[in-house]
Amino acid sequence: MTKNDTRLFSAWDIPLALVLLTRLPLPHLPERVFDRQAAAAWAFPLAGLAVGLLACLVGWAGMAVHLPPAASAGLMLAALIVTTGAMHEDGLADTADGLWGGFTPERRLEIMKDSHIGTYGVLALILSQLLRFSALAALIAAGALWSVLAAALWSRALMPVLMTALPNARGSGLSHGVGAPSPTTCATGLALALSLGLAVSGVSVLIPALLAGFAAAMLAVVVRAKIGGQTGDILGAAQQLGEIAFLLTVLAQL
Repeated sequence: MTKNDTRLFSAWDIPLALVLLTRLPLPHLPERVFDRQAAAAWAFPLAGLAVGLLACLVGWAGMAVHLPPAASAGLMLAALIVTTGAMHEDGLADTADGLWGGFTPERRLEIMKDSHIGTYGVLALILSQLLRFSALAALIAAGALWSVLAAALWSRALMPVLMTALPNARGSGLSHGVGAPSPTTCATGLALALSLGLAVSGVSVLIPALLAGFAAAMLAVVVRAKIGGQTGDILGAAQQLGEIAFLLTVLAQL
């Protein structure tokens, strides 16, 4: 396996996606496997499947012991955060700080790279977590718990699309070294996420998926104008915005 490996699928793609997008305890992968990071992006929804399934099981357990919906939602949110190491939340905070905290593309990228969090980042985290918590509590109360799994799948299928649609804003760093997935890889991930979402929640996932995609597209327009492309932080922000848009649309349909 080399960096010129152009195979669409590999047996390593699923464990690699889990290593890249979760903090689940996994065996150490051979170094050569990481040369397939872009090609393995079709499996990103499967990382969402693992994370979302664990969160749904936590929520179901809370319901089984008669916890209030708000308490079960809090446990679900904690599970979603812990199993990913809050990497997507971190990306959202850095994106908010950078895009609105600087006046030039260079300064915005510099702010996004800074490990300190600013006012925009704090507010973005507070608002996003309030929306996620409220949505989870309402979905539990409405008996639509498993739509959370569909949201976790679809929001991670959107990340490779931004990787392909936008150039790397820095031209260096980890995200730049990974490269861009092929259109076929992106389409495979989207088809996989949509198929699994349909299996979980039926055709009711179609409109939420559309609006989540719209949210990611709007983010892409903004970041193209402000910093010229995507970064790892932007991808994390896209996941968070896509998930929130999906969950809120599901609620609106109930």
